[in-house]
Amino acid sequence: MGPITLTCSLALALAAAAPGQARVDFLRSGASTFVAARAAATAGDARRAAMLYASLAAADPNDRLAARRAVGQAILAGDMPQALRLAQRQPRDELAVDARLLMLGEALRKGRVDKDIGTEFPQQFEFMAPFLGAWRLSERGRWQDALKLLDSVGASSPLGQFVPEHKALILLAAGRSAEARPLIAPALAAAKGRANRLRIAFATGLVARGERDAGLALLAGRDVTLRTAAARVGAERRPRLPIATAAEGLSELVVALAVSLDAEDSGSLPLGLAQVARHADPRNEQATLLTGLLLDRSGRGDDGIAVLRSLPDNSLFLAEARDAEVRILLGGNRQQEALARARAFVAGGDAQAADWLRLGDVLEAMKRYDEAAVAYGGAAAAVQAGGAGPEPWSIHLLRGAALEQGGKWPQAESALELAHKLAPDNPAVLNYLGYARLERGEQLDEAEALIAEASRRAPDDASITDSLGWAQFKRGKVAAAILTLQRAAAADPAQSEIHEHLGDALYTAGRKYEARFAWQAALVTAEDDVRKRVQDKIGAGLNAATAAP
Repeated sequence: MGPITLTCSLALALAAAAPGQARVDFLRSGASTFVAARAAATAGDARRAAMLYASLAAADPNDRLAARRAVGQAILAGDMPQALRLAQRQPRDELAVDARLLMLGEALRKGRVDKDIGTEFPQQFEFMAPFLGAWRLSERGRWQDALKLLDSVGASSPLGQFVPEHKALILLAAGRSAEARPLIAPALAAAKGRANRLRIAFATGLVARGERDAGLALLAGRDVTLRTAAARVGAERRPRLPIATAAEGLSELVVALAVSLDAEDSGSLPLGLAQVARHADPRNEQATLLTGLLLDRSGRGDDGIAVLRSLPDNSLFLAEARDAEVRILLGGNRQQEALARARAFVAGGDAQAADWLRLGDVLEAMKRYDEAAVAYGGAAAAVQAGGAGPEPWSIHLLRGAALEQGGKWPQAESALELAHKLAPDNPAVLNYLGYARLERGEQLDEAEALIAEASRRAPDDASITDSLGWAQFKRGKVAAAILTLQRAAAADPAQSEIHEHLGDALYTAGRKYEARFAWQAALVTAEDDVRKRVQDKIGAGLNAATAAP
């Protein structure tokens, strides 16, 4: 950090008090504050970091670094009033992209944008300008010019895949549903995790323009979010489009960019962008969901939970937010809190399959398998009664797995056989049923056939490849088993079970030195109940007591 320059009034006041010592004390204080600010930022305390950097910037208006960091930390903290106040005091061209987008979103919300949109973006983010320019044209009724501007986005642009999405949204906002319809399929194909929100936006636009059947068809299926949206949109004669203004278009674009950057591990920028998207469009509930997830990713689990809980009880994304909250609690080793929340979600009397599945997942993670099986049974009953939820076979698979892990094999086998009957070609079902029988030495020919079919249908699934290798080993085909297990280990080096199986096969083949290397690899990620067995094998070799089941 360079030297801190005093403001004239502050410098004179300090000099009058103690001409030599005052500056030394101030420099020490400034350096200490800077260190404290950096420590707070590193610890994930963005609010404190913003306050400390802001104090440095206030003491020295020429300290651009502190000013920029103050804005950035305020954005990460979600303190947008503070971030806006700080950003407005700085030259626009010195602001980072998240700060510029924040100011742009604020201006768009309040209808105060009167400059060329391209000036809002630093050079490395110029690819965003055509999208925002198009939305501004759309707001002025110039939808043809908006489409032409989007046509200028090249295929190599980082956001090129989102052109169909924004064209369709602009056309729906303009009432041009016939031209929007062909763009919906490619838009959804590129949306990935945002697909449900876009389905709802497109469906709402079609229904609002009189194409009720086409709109509701986009919301068909078992997904709880889409089923809830279908009921809500279908009950309205002229529903309000969720993405129709420039501010809403900016929010959606920024969410897409944040998701793309997060996949590339771009530090804190995705979180800053998600916070900006929330501010640009407070009704963008997926931006809120993304912010909660990214806060947890940055080590701020409690802040993430608080954001997730800010969604209203009638939010279309409530089930996803509750799933995320429970995952955060489990990931933070707060199992009892996760269990209490999951139980609360099913206690209202109107629990859906998603609520029962969430409870089952928590109980399964806590190894309370009998209770998990009961919860999964509740999910199956909810779906059977006509409620939203996944395909029944998947629920029976989960219930069968819980019963099997709880030592209730006859009941587990019945549930797994039902899953197989409902989904006879599903690799996960084939593999689980086959492997469970293999472990118990039952119906070995059929078990191996089930696993082989699963591997044929999912050749790149390392877990299924491991099952096939273990089946070959159990049937005495040791040489073939080693080759198959080596392929599985190469596909998923982090899975301890694969390495243990490979070690057992190598040891049986007389390749004891290689076997110990495989077992050592298994120790890296082995859970406690497996670790002792593997350690015993490394020390004393393979025997009946140490063999993998």
